[in-house]
Amino acid sequence: MLNIRPLVQSPLDCNVSHAALWNRAYRALGPTVPLAIALERPDGTVSRFDFATLRHTAGNAALNVRYVERLVKFLMWSRGASRVLVGGFPLVEVSDFDMEFLAKIYGSFAVESRAFDEVPEERESVVALGRNLDGCRIGFDLGGSDRKCAAVIDGEVVFSEEIAWDPYFQSNPQYHYDGIADTLRRAAAHLPRVDAIGGSAAGVYVNKEVRAASLFRGVSEKNFERRIRCIFFELQRAWGGVPFEVANDGEVTALAASMSFGENRVLGVSMGTSVAAGYVTADGSITSWLNELAFAPCDYRADGPVDEWSGDRGCGVQFFCQQGVARLAPAAGLVFPSEMKFAERLVEVQELMAKGDARARQIYESIGVCFGYAIGHYAEFYDIGTLLILGRVTSGEGGNLLLEKAGEVLRAEFPELAERIKLRTPDEKDKRHGQAVAAASLPRLKAASA
Repeated sequence: MLNIRPLVQSPLDCNVSHAALWNRAYRALGPTVPLAIALERPDGTVSRFDFATLRHTAGNAALNVRYVERLVKFLMWSRGASRVLVGGFPLVEVSDFDMEFLAKIYGSFAVESRAFDEVPEERESVVALGRNLDGCRIGFDLGGSDRKCAAVIDGEVVFSEEIAWDPYFQSNPQYHYDGIADTLRRAAAHLPRVDAIGGSAAGVYVNKEVRAASLFRGVSEKNFERRIRCIFFELQRAWGGVPFEVANDGEVTALAASMSFGENRVLGVSMGTSVAAGYVTADGSITSWLNELAFAPCDYRADGPVDEWSGDRGCGVQFFCQQGVARLAPAAGLVFPSEMKFAERLVEVQELMAKGDARARQIYESIGVCFGYAIGHYAEFYDIGTLLILGRVTSGEGGNLLLEKAGEVLRAEFPELAERIKLRTPDEKDKRHGQAVAAASLPRLKAASA
């Protein structure tokens, strides 16, 4: 419906309708009707964004609905909300998945249409996170295909390890408890004592309570309430009540970057089993935002790839993690057995990349191009000074190529962002274990808080 011509083409995904370019083309039509979108959260914070739409005539209706619905979708998953207020535009539709998932996180969820002047002003807040490295600590990171741990003494890593596991469709809560407990024991074996434990995991956690997490999607609602919701409290008791904190893996990704590089205004994106993101503000704090960019749209084409969990099309999870690698592999001429897990396919592609295989190179080039355009989209909603990528997908030469192509897109399409944003990746060890180390810094020791 809009004439979009990327200056940098994805070798394997040339039909992508990049969100940043689609929005740019829409705005070039000269929208003049004010639009406000406010996202309210139970803690009293409000995020507000002001845009404009074309006059809502029959001829403009389809464009307007697509524009506003995709903005609302992105903001719901990047900022989080218990109530979304759309000012100056008719009510937009939200999927059942979005409604149910956000209600599970925040207790309730609704989308309402309001007059433009009835939309509340912005009220944001920030909180301090981590950066505590005194004492003997365990840090862990729970992903969909592996769990990592690190033993840290006064900021120095004395042990780190990665162990494969398969949590997604495990229905028995004991599987999850035993796996995490095993990881903690392995790290503790390398410490003279355990003063504190900090964890990073995909999902939403409030004061150690599991609100929603893909890691536990196989657990029934009854068993989730009985064992999973308070699983980290149970683990804390097993370790004698030492200070114990858990945060979303995206927030810890951003924290790891801020700590490692001594920089703020950091958007961290972890490309692993799924896509995790977190943001550190200009003053080194985090916000109450959701930052679930796995579900945030980056491709507006009507026939874009479908996320098997949410059912939506064109979301980050189909581009910037091992699912994206598996999706692109057939287009590159790589055929894997249907029963082969995505994590195993990623390993195969990485091994081919190390050998200079042109097919593997095309996969990473395609991911990098799409990520470059996604950065252009993210920068509309985040003040980014540093963008860090890490996770299994970024390991090896593929990660370097991915960043190279993303930088090429920024220079060609968004030169002002190319000047402002540093694209960074940690060294090879931190790529795989940086989150676990940063997670170790989450709790404050009791003596430090006295």
